Amino acid sequence: MHTGRGDAAKRAKTRTRIPVAADASDNSCGFCVNADFERFSQVDDVFARSRHDSTIRSERSDLFYSTYRKPLADWRAAKGYQQNDYAFRNATWHVADIFAEMYEDIDRRDGFLDPLSMLRDGATERVDLGSPKDAATLIKHAAHAAGADLVGIAAYDERWTYTERFSVESLGPKPNKIPEALDRVIVIGQAMDATLIETAPSALSGAATGMGYSQDAVVLLTLAQYLKNLGYEAIPSMNDTALAIPYAIQAGLGEYGKHGLVITPEFGTSVRFGKIFTNAPLATDRPISFGVREMCGICSACSTGCPSKAIPNAEPSRDRHNRSNLKGVKKWSIDGEKCFSFWTKVSSDCSICVRVCPFTRDYTSRRNRIWLRLAGSRFRRFALWLHQREGKGARRQAETWWPGAL
Repeated sequence: MHTGRGDAAKRAKTRTRIPVAADASDNSCGFCVNADFERFSQVDDVFARSRHDSTIRSERSDLFYSTYRKPLADWRAAKGYQQNDYAFRNATWHVADIFAEMYEDIDRRDGFLDPLSMLRDGATERVDLGSPKDAATLIKHAAHAAGADLVGIAAYDERWTYTERFSVESLGPKPNKIPEALDRVIVIGQAMDATLIETAPSALSGAATGMGYSQDAVVLLTLAQYLKNLGYEAIPSMNDTALAIPYAIQAGLGEYGKHGLVITPEFGTSVRFGKIFTNAPLATDRPISFGVREMCGICSACSTGCPSKAIPNAEPSRDRHNRSNLKGVKKWSIDGEKCFSFWTKVSSDCSICVRVCPFTRDYTSRRNRIWLRLAGSRFRRFALWLHQREGKGARRQAETWWPGAL
């Protein structure tokens, strides 16, 4: 059955966006939003600042970006950073890079500074998807079939939309508008390869990141085109447009951790998130709790393991390390400047905090599922002791990942 756009528009009026709020009791995003909260500009993101801010940008940061493009012979020769490691890492970024570079001549970097835009026109009439609950079930089924490892749905929350996007052309802000009717956000999660993460820090572990982004782009475009084919609007987004972490938490995919990342019950910290803004009438999910906040309160693995000391081993606070942190929230916050500085030293992204996190483990194993139950109970200190005793989170030598000597 089909319904005309007029009927669908009437239904849309009954669904309202969540306004910009300053409610100190709101923990749905994983942290406490205070009355002095201010929305974030992508211009202040540490990666954007590495392009325009002289306190961040340097010859070393420029070299960091060039390792994804420059001749192989000029790269590092250390273990985990050899030609073969970089060759594979850069190959995993290839799909994401195609979209990012397609419209650079008109000041777009799809997926990173702008939404993914390679979509065809959809149907002129909207398909009736039934009740919001039925519609959500349908969309999640399609998302999983398209390759998503996790799928959740949240109401649009203006607080997490960037006040402005970053323009590479002008090295300053540009507009960031989302149509008013798009009141639902579909959040997808892509698990990163655990065996690659075990080699962090290395160029090889960076392949897990690149593959996550490339898979993310394919799934987001597929699902967005499906929604358009049903007659609905859809804007697929990776790092652009809005903060993904609060949405992933509001969509019930995981809890916020001390390292500033989302921890999921299926893959721990080893997940990348994308999102789709849509006007499809979808039922929303609820935030979940499975003991992360309590475990992070007694665990210091990420703080201890971080070579740049970017992750404080402290209680959640309102403190900001620099302009790349949110203002007006009480939460665990990392120092993005210190984190990025280490990336530029090793010429690849890091992921040590992902590797050492006790929640990052293979949950297809019954033993690890039992551990997860312990971690979420009053026996969490015992679970942490088991994690340390078993030597989980230890670094794997990158050369052992490859099947044979090169």
